[in-house]
Amino acid sequence: MEQLFTTQPSECNKWWIALGVSIGVFIFAIDVYVINLALPVMVESLQTGFAVIQWVVLSYLIAIAVSVLSIARLGDIWDKRVLYLVGLGVFTLASLACGFSVNVVYLIVFRALQGLGAAFLSGLGTAILVETFPTHQRGLILGIRAGVYGLGITLGPSLGGVLLPLGGWPLIFWINVPIGLLGMIIIILFMPSSSVTHSQRGVDVQGTLSLMVTLSCFMAAITLAQMNVLELPFILVLMGLTVVGLVAFLWIESTQTDPMLDLTLFQSVPLSAGLALRLMGNLCIAAIIFILPFFLELVQHYPPDRAGLLLAIPPIIISIFAPLSGLTSDWIGGRTVSLVGLGLICLSCVFLGSMDESSSLTFYGIAVVPYALGVALFQSPNNNTIMGAVSRQHLGIAAGLLSLARILGQSIGIPLSGLIFSRMVLSGLDGELSVLDAPVSALVMGSRMAFWSMAALLSGGTLVIAGLWFWFGSKLPSRSDG
Repeated sequence: MEQLFTTQPSECNKWWIALGVSIGVFIFAIDVYVINLALPVMVESLQTGFAVIQWVVLSYLIAIAVSVLSIARLGDIWDKRVLYLVGLGVFTLASLACGFSVNVVYLIVFRALQGLGAAFLSGLGTAILVETFPTHQRGLILGIRAGVYGLGITLGPSLGGVLLPLGGWPLIFWINVPIGLLGMIIIILFMPSSSVTHSQRGVDVQGTLSLMVTLSCFMAAITLAQMNVLELPFILVLMGLTVVGLVAFLWIESTQTDPMLDLTLFQSVPLSAGLALRLMGNLCIAAIIFILPFFLELVQHYPPDRAGLLLAIPPIIISIFAPLSGLTSDWIGGRTVSLVGLGLICLSCVFLGSMDESSSLTFYGIAVVPYALGVALFQSPNNNTIMGAVSRQHLGIAAGLLSLARILGQSIGIPLSGLIFSRMVLSGLDGELSVLDAPVSALVMGSRMAFWSMAALLSGGTLVIAGLWFWFGSKLPSRSDG
């Protein structure tokens, strides 16, 4: 049975619905990265260490990753309007609680709760938009959504730099409260309920637990490897548990009569290839956003406020061109546009890796403009490809898979680029110097190898995935809802 609205929204109301969903997308995206600039302040304020404070970021990502598929599956069974309001409410209350945290343990717990709310926003928002807008406007609305998301993730570090001097680290959480309440009011007023399937399906507990163990072990292993706080054998044990958990998850899902994840969906070549490209693209995007502030502040010695202005250039470009790329994908197809976008991101990594302490603002602009255009061209056509590869009754789980691929890409990209950067910076230094104390020449080499490694990884991965897509796409049928 198709999951449709009980009352089809009017032309005016559907744009109000888009605004309500966009608010949720924006605050979800911001909170992935806004906390980065606040971590050093939190270490001192909460009297903790760098190794522990990393879990303030990790708990948020783990909560999203382990719950988004289950929530997306619920979206194919229950009223998406109610579920989205629940997620927005949980996110808003958790943001308020984060700001009142008296120690790091409370903050980590409330960040995990905030991540649970974010999983509703991330896992259901795209499906709601696809149901609200007709097929011929899908590229446009997903382009707008991609622009809002790109604006959020790229403005995160800049916004953190502005809010910290005004009200300290709690303000970066409290700013979500009025925005979340506004989003809830808009959804209540303008979004009709979804038709409920009255299915007797329940939550796949076994699948959820196995996925939780798998993703938790994986994300803990790559984070600990970056921090270098544990011996290699323990990290290898965690990676081994990840493999065992993944095999167990796939076995459970293949044997369940009512699985959380219908593995037959991956028979769709566009869906499988689109998700693989989503992971690769967000891996590189996250790496750029993570390394670039270090380069601007430590190598080129820009103060945080000016570095924040420079970091604001890409989101302006993304917010302008993402809707246009969505329209373009409606005309010429999402595959071509998204591949061009990934190529531009790769080119930007090459340019960024060529910068040093003497590079001018003009060269910085030349380096980041391809990145911004690439993100704008990639996100919405890729969303369109994935969501268009499934039937309407699977829109919720497809949105969940899209969100999971995005989160995994970010979760891999940040520690991987950080590992390359820190190891290259410290490799030629003697003594107990930290990255913050390293000479400029070492920092330049570290950022160069990080950016160029991302360029090599993205270009190689894209070529392989695109080649398989073109080859198998011409031989196998794919799902589509038309």
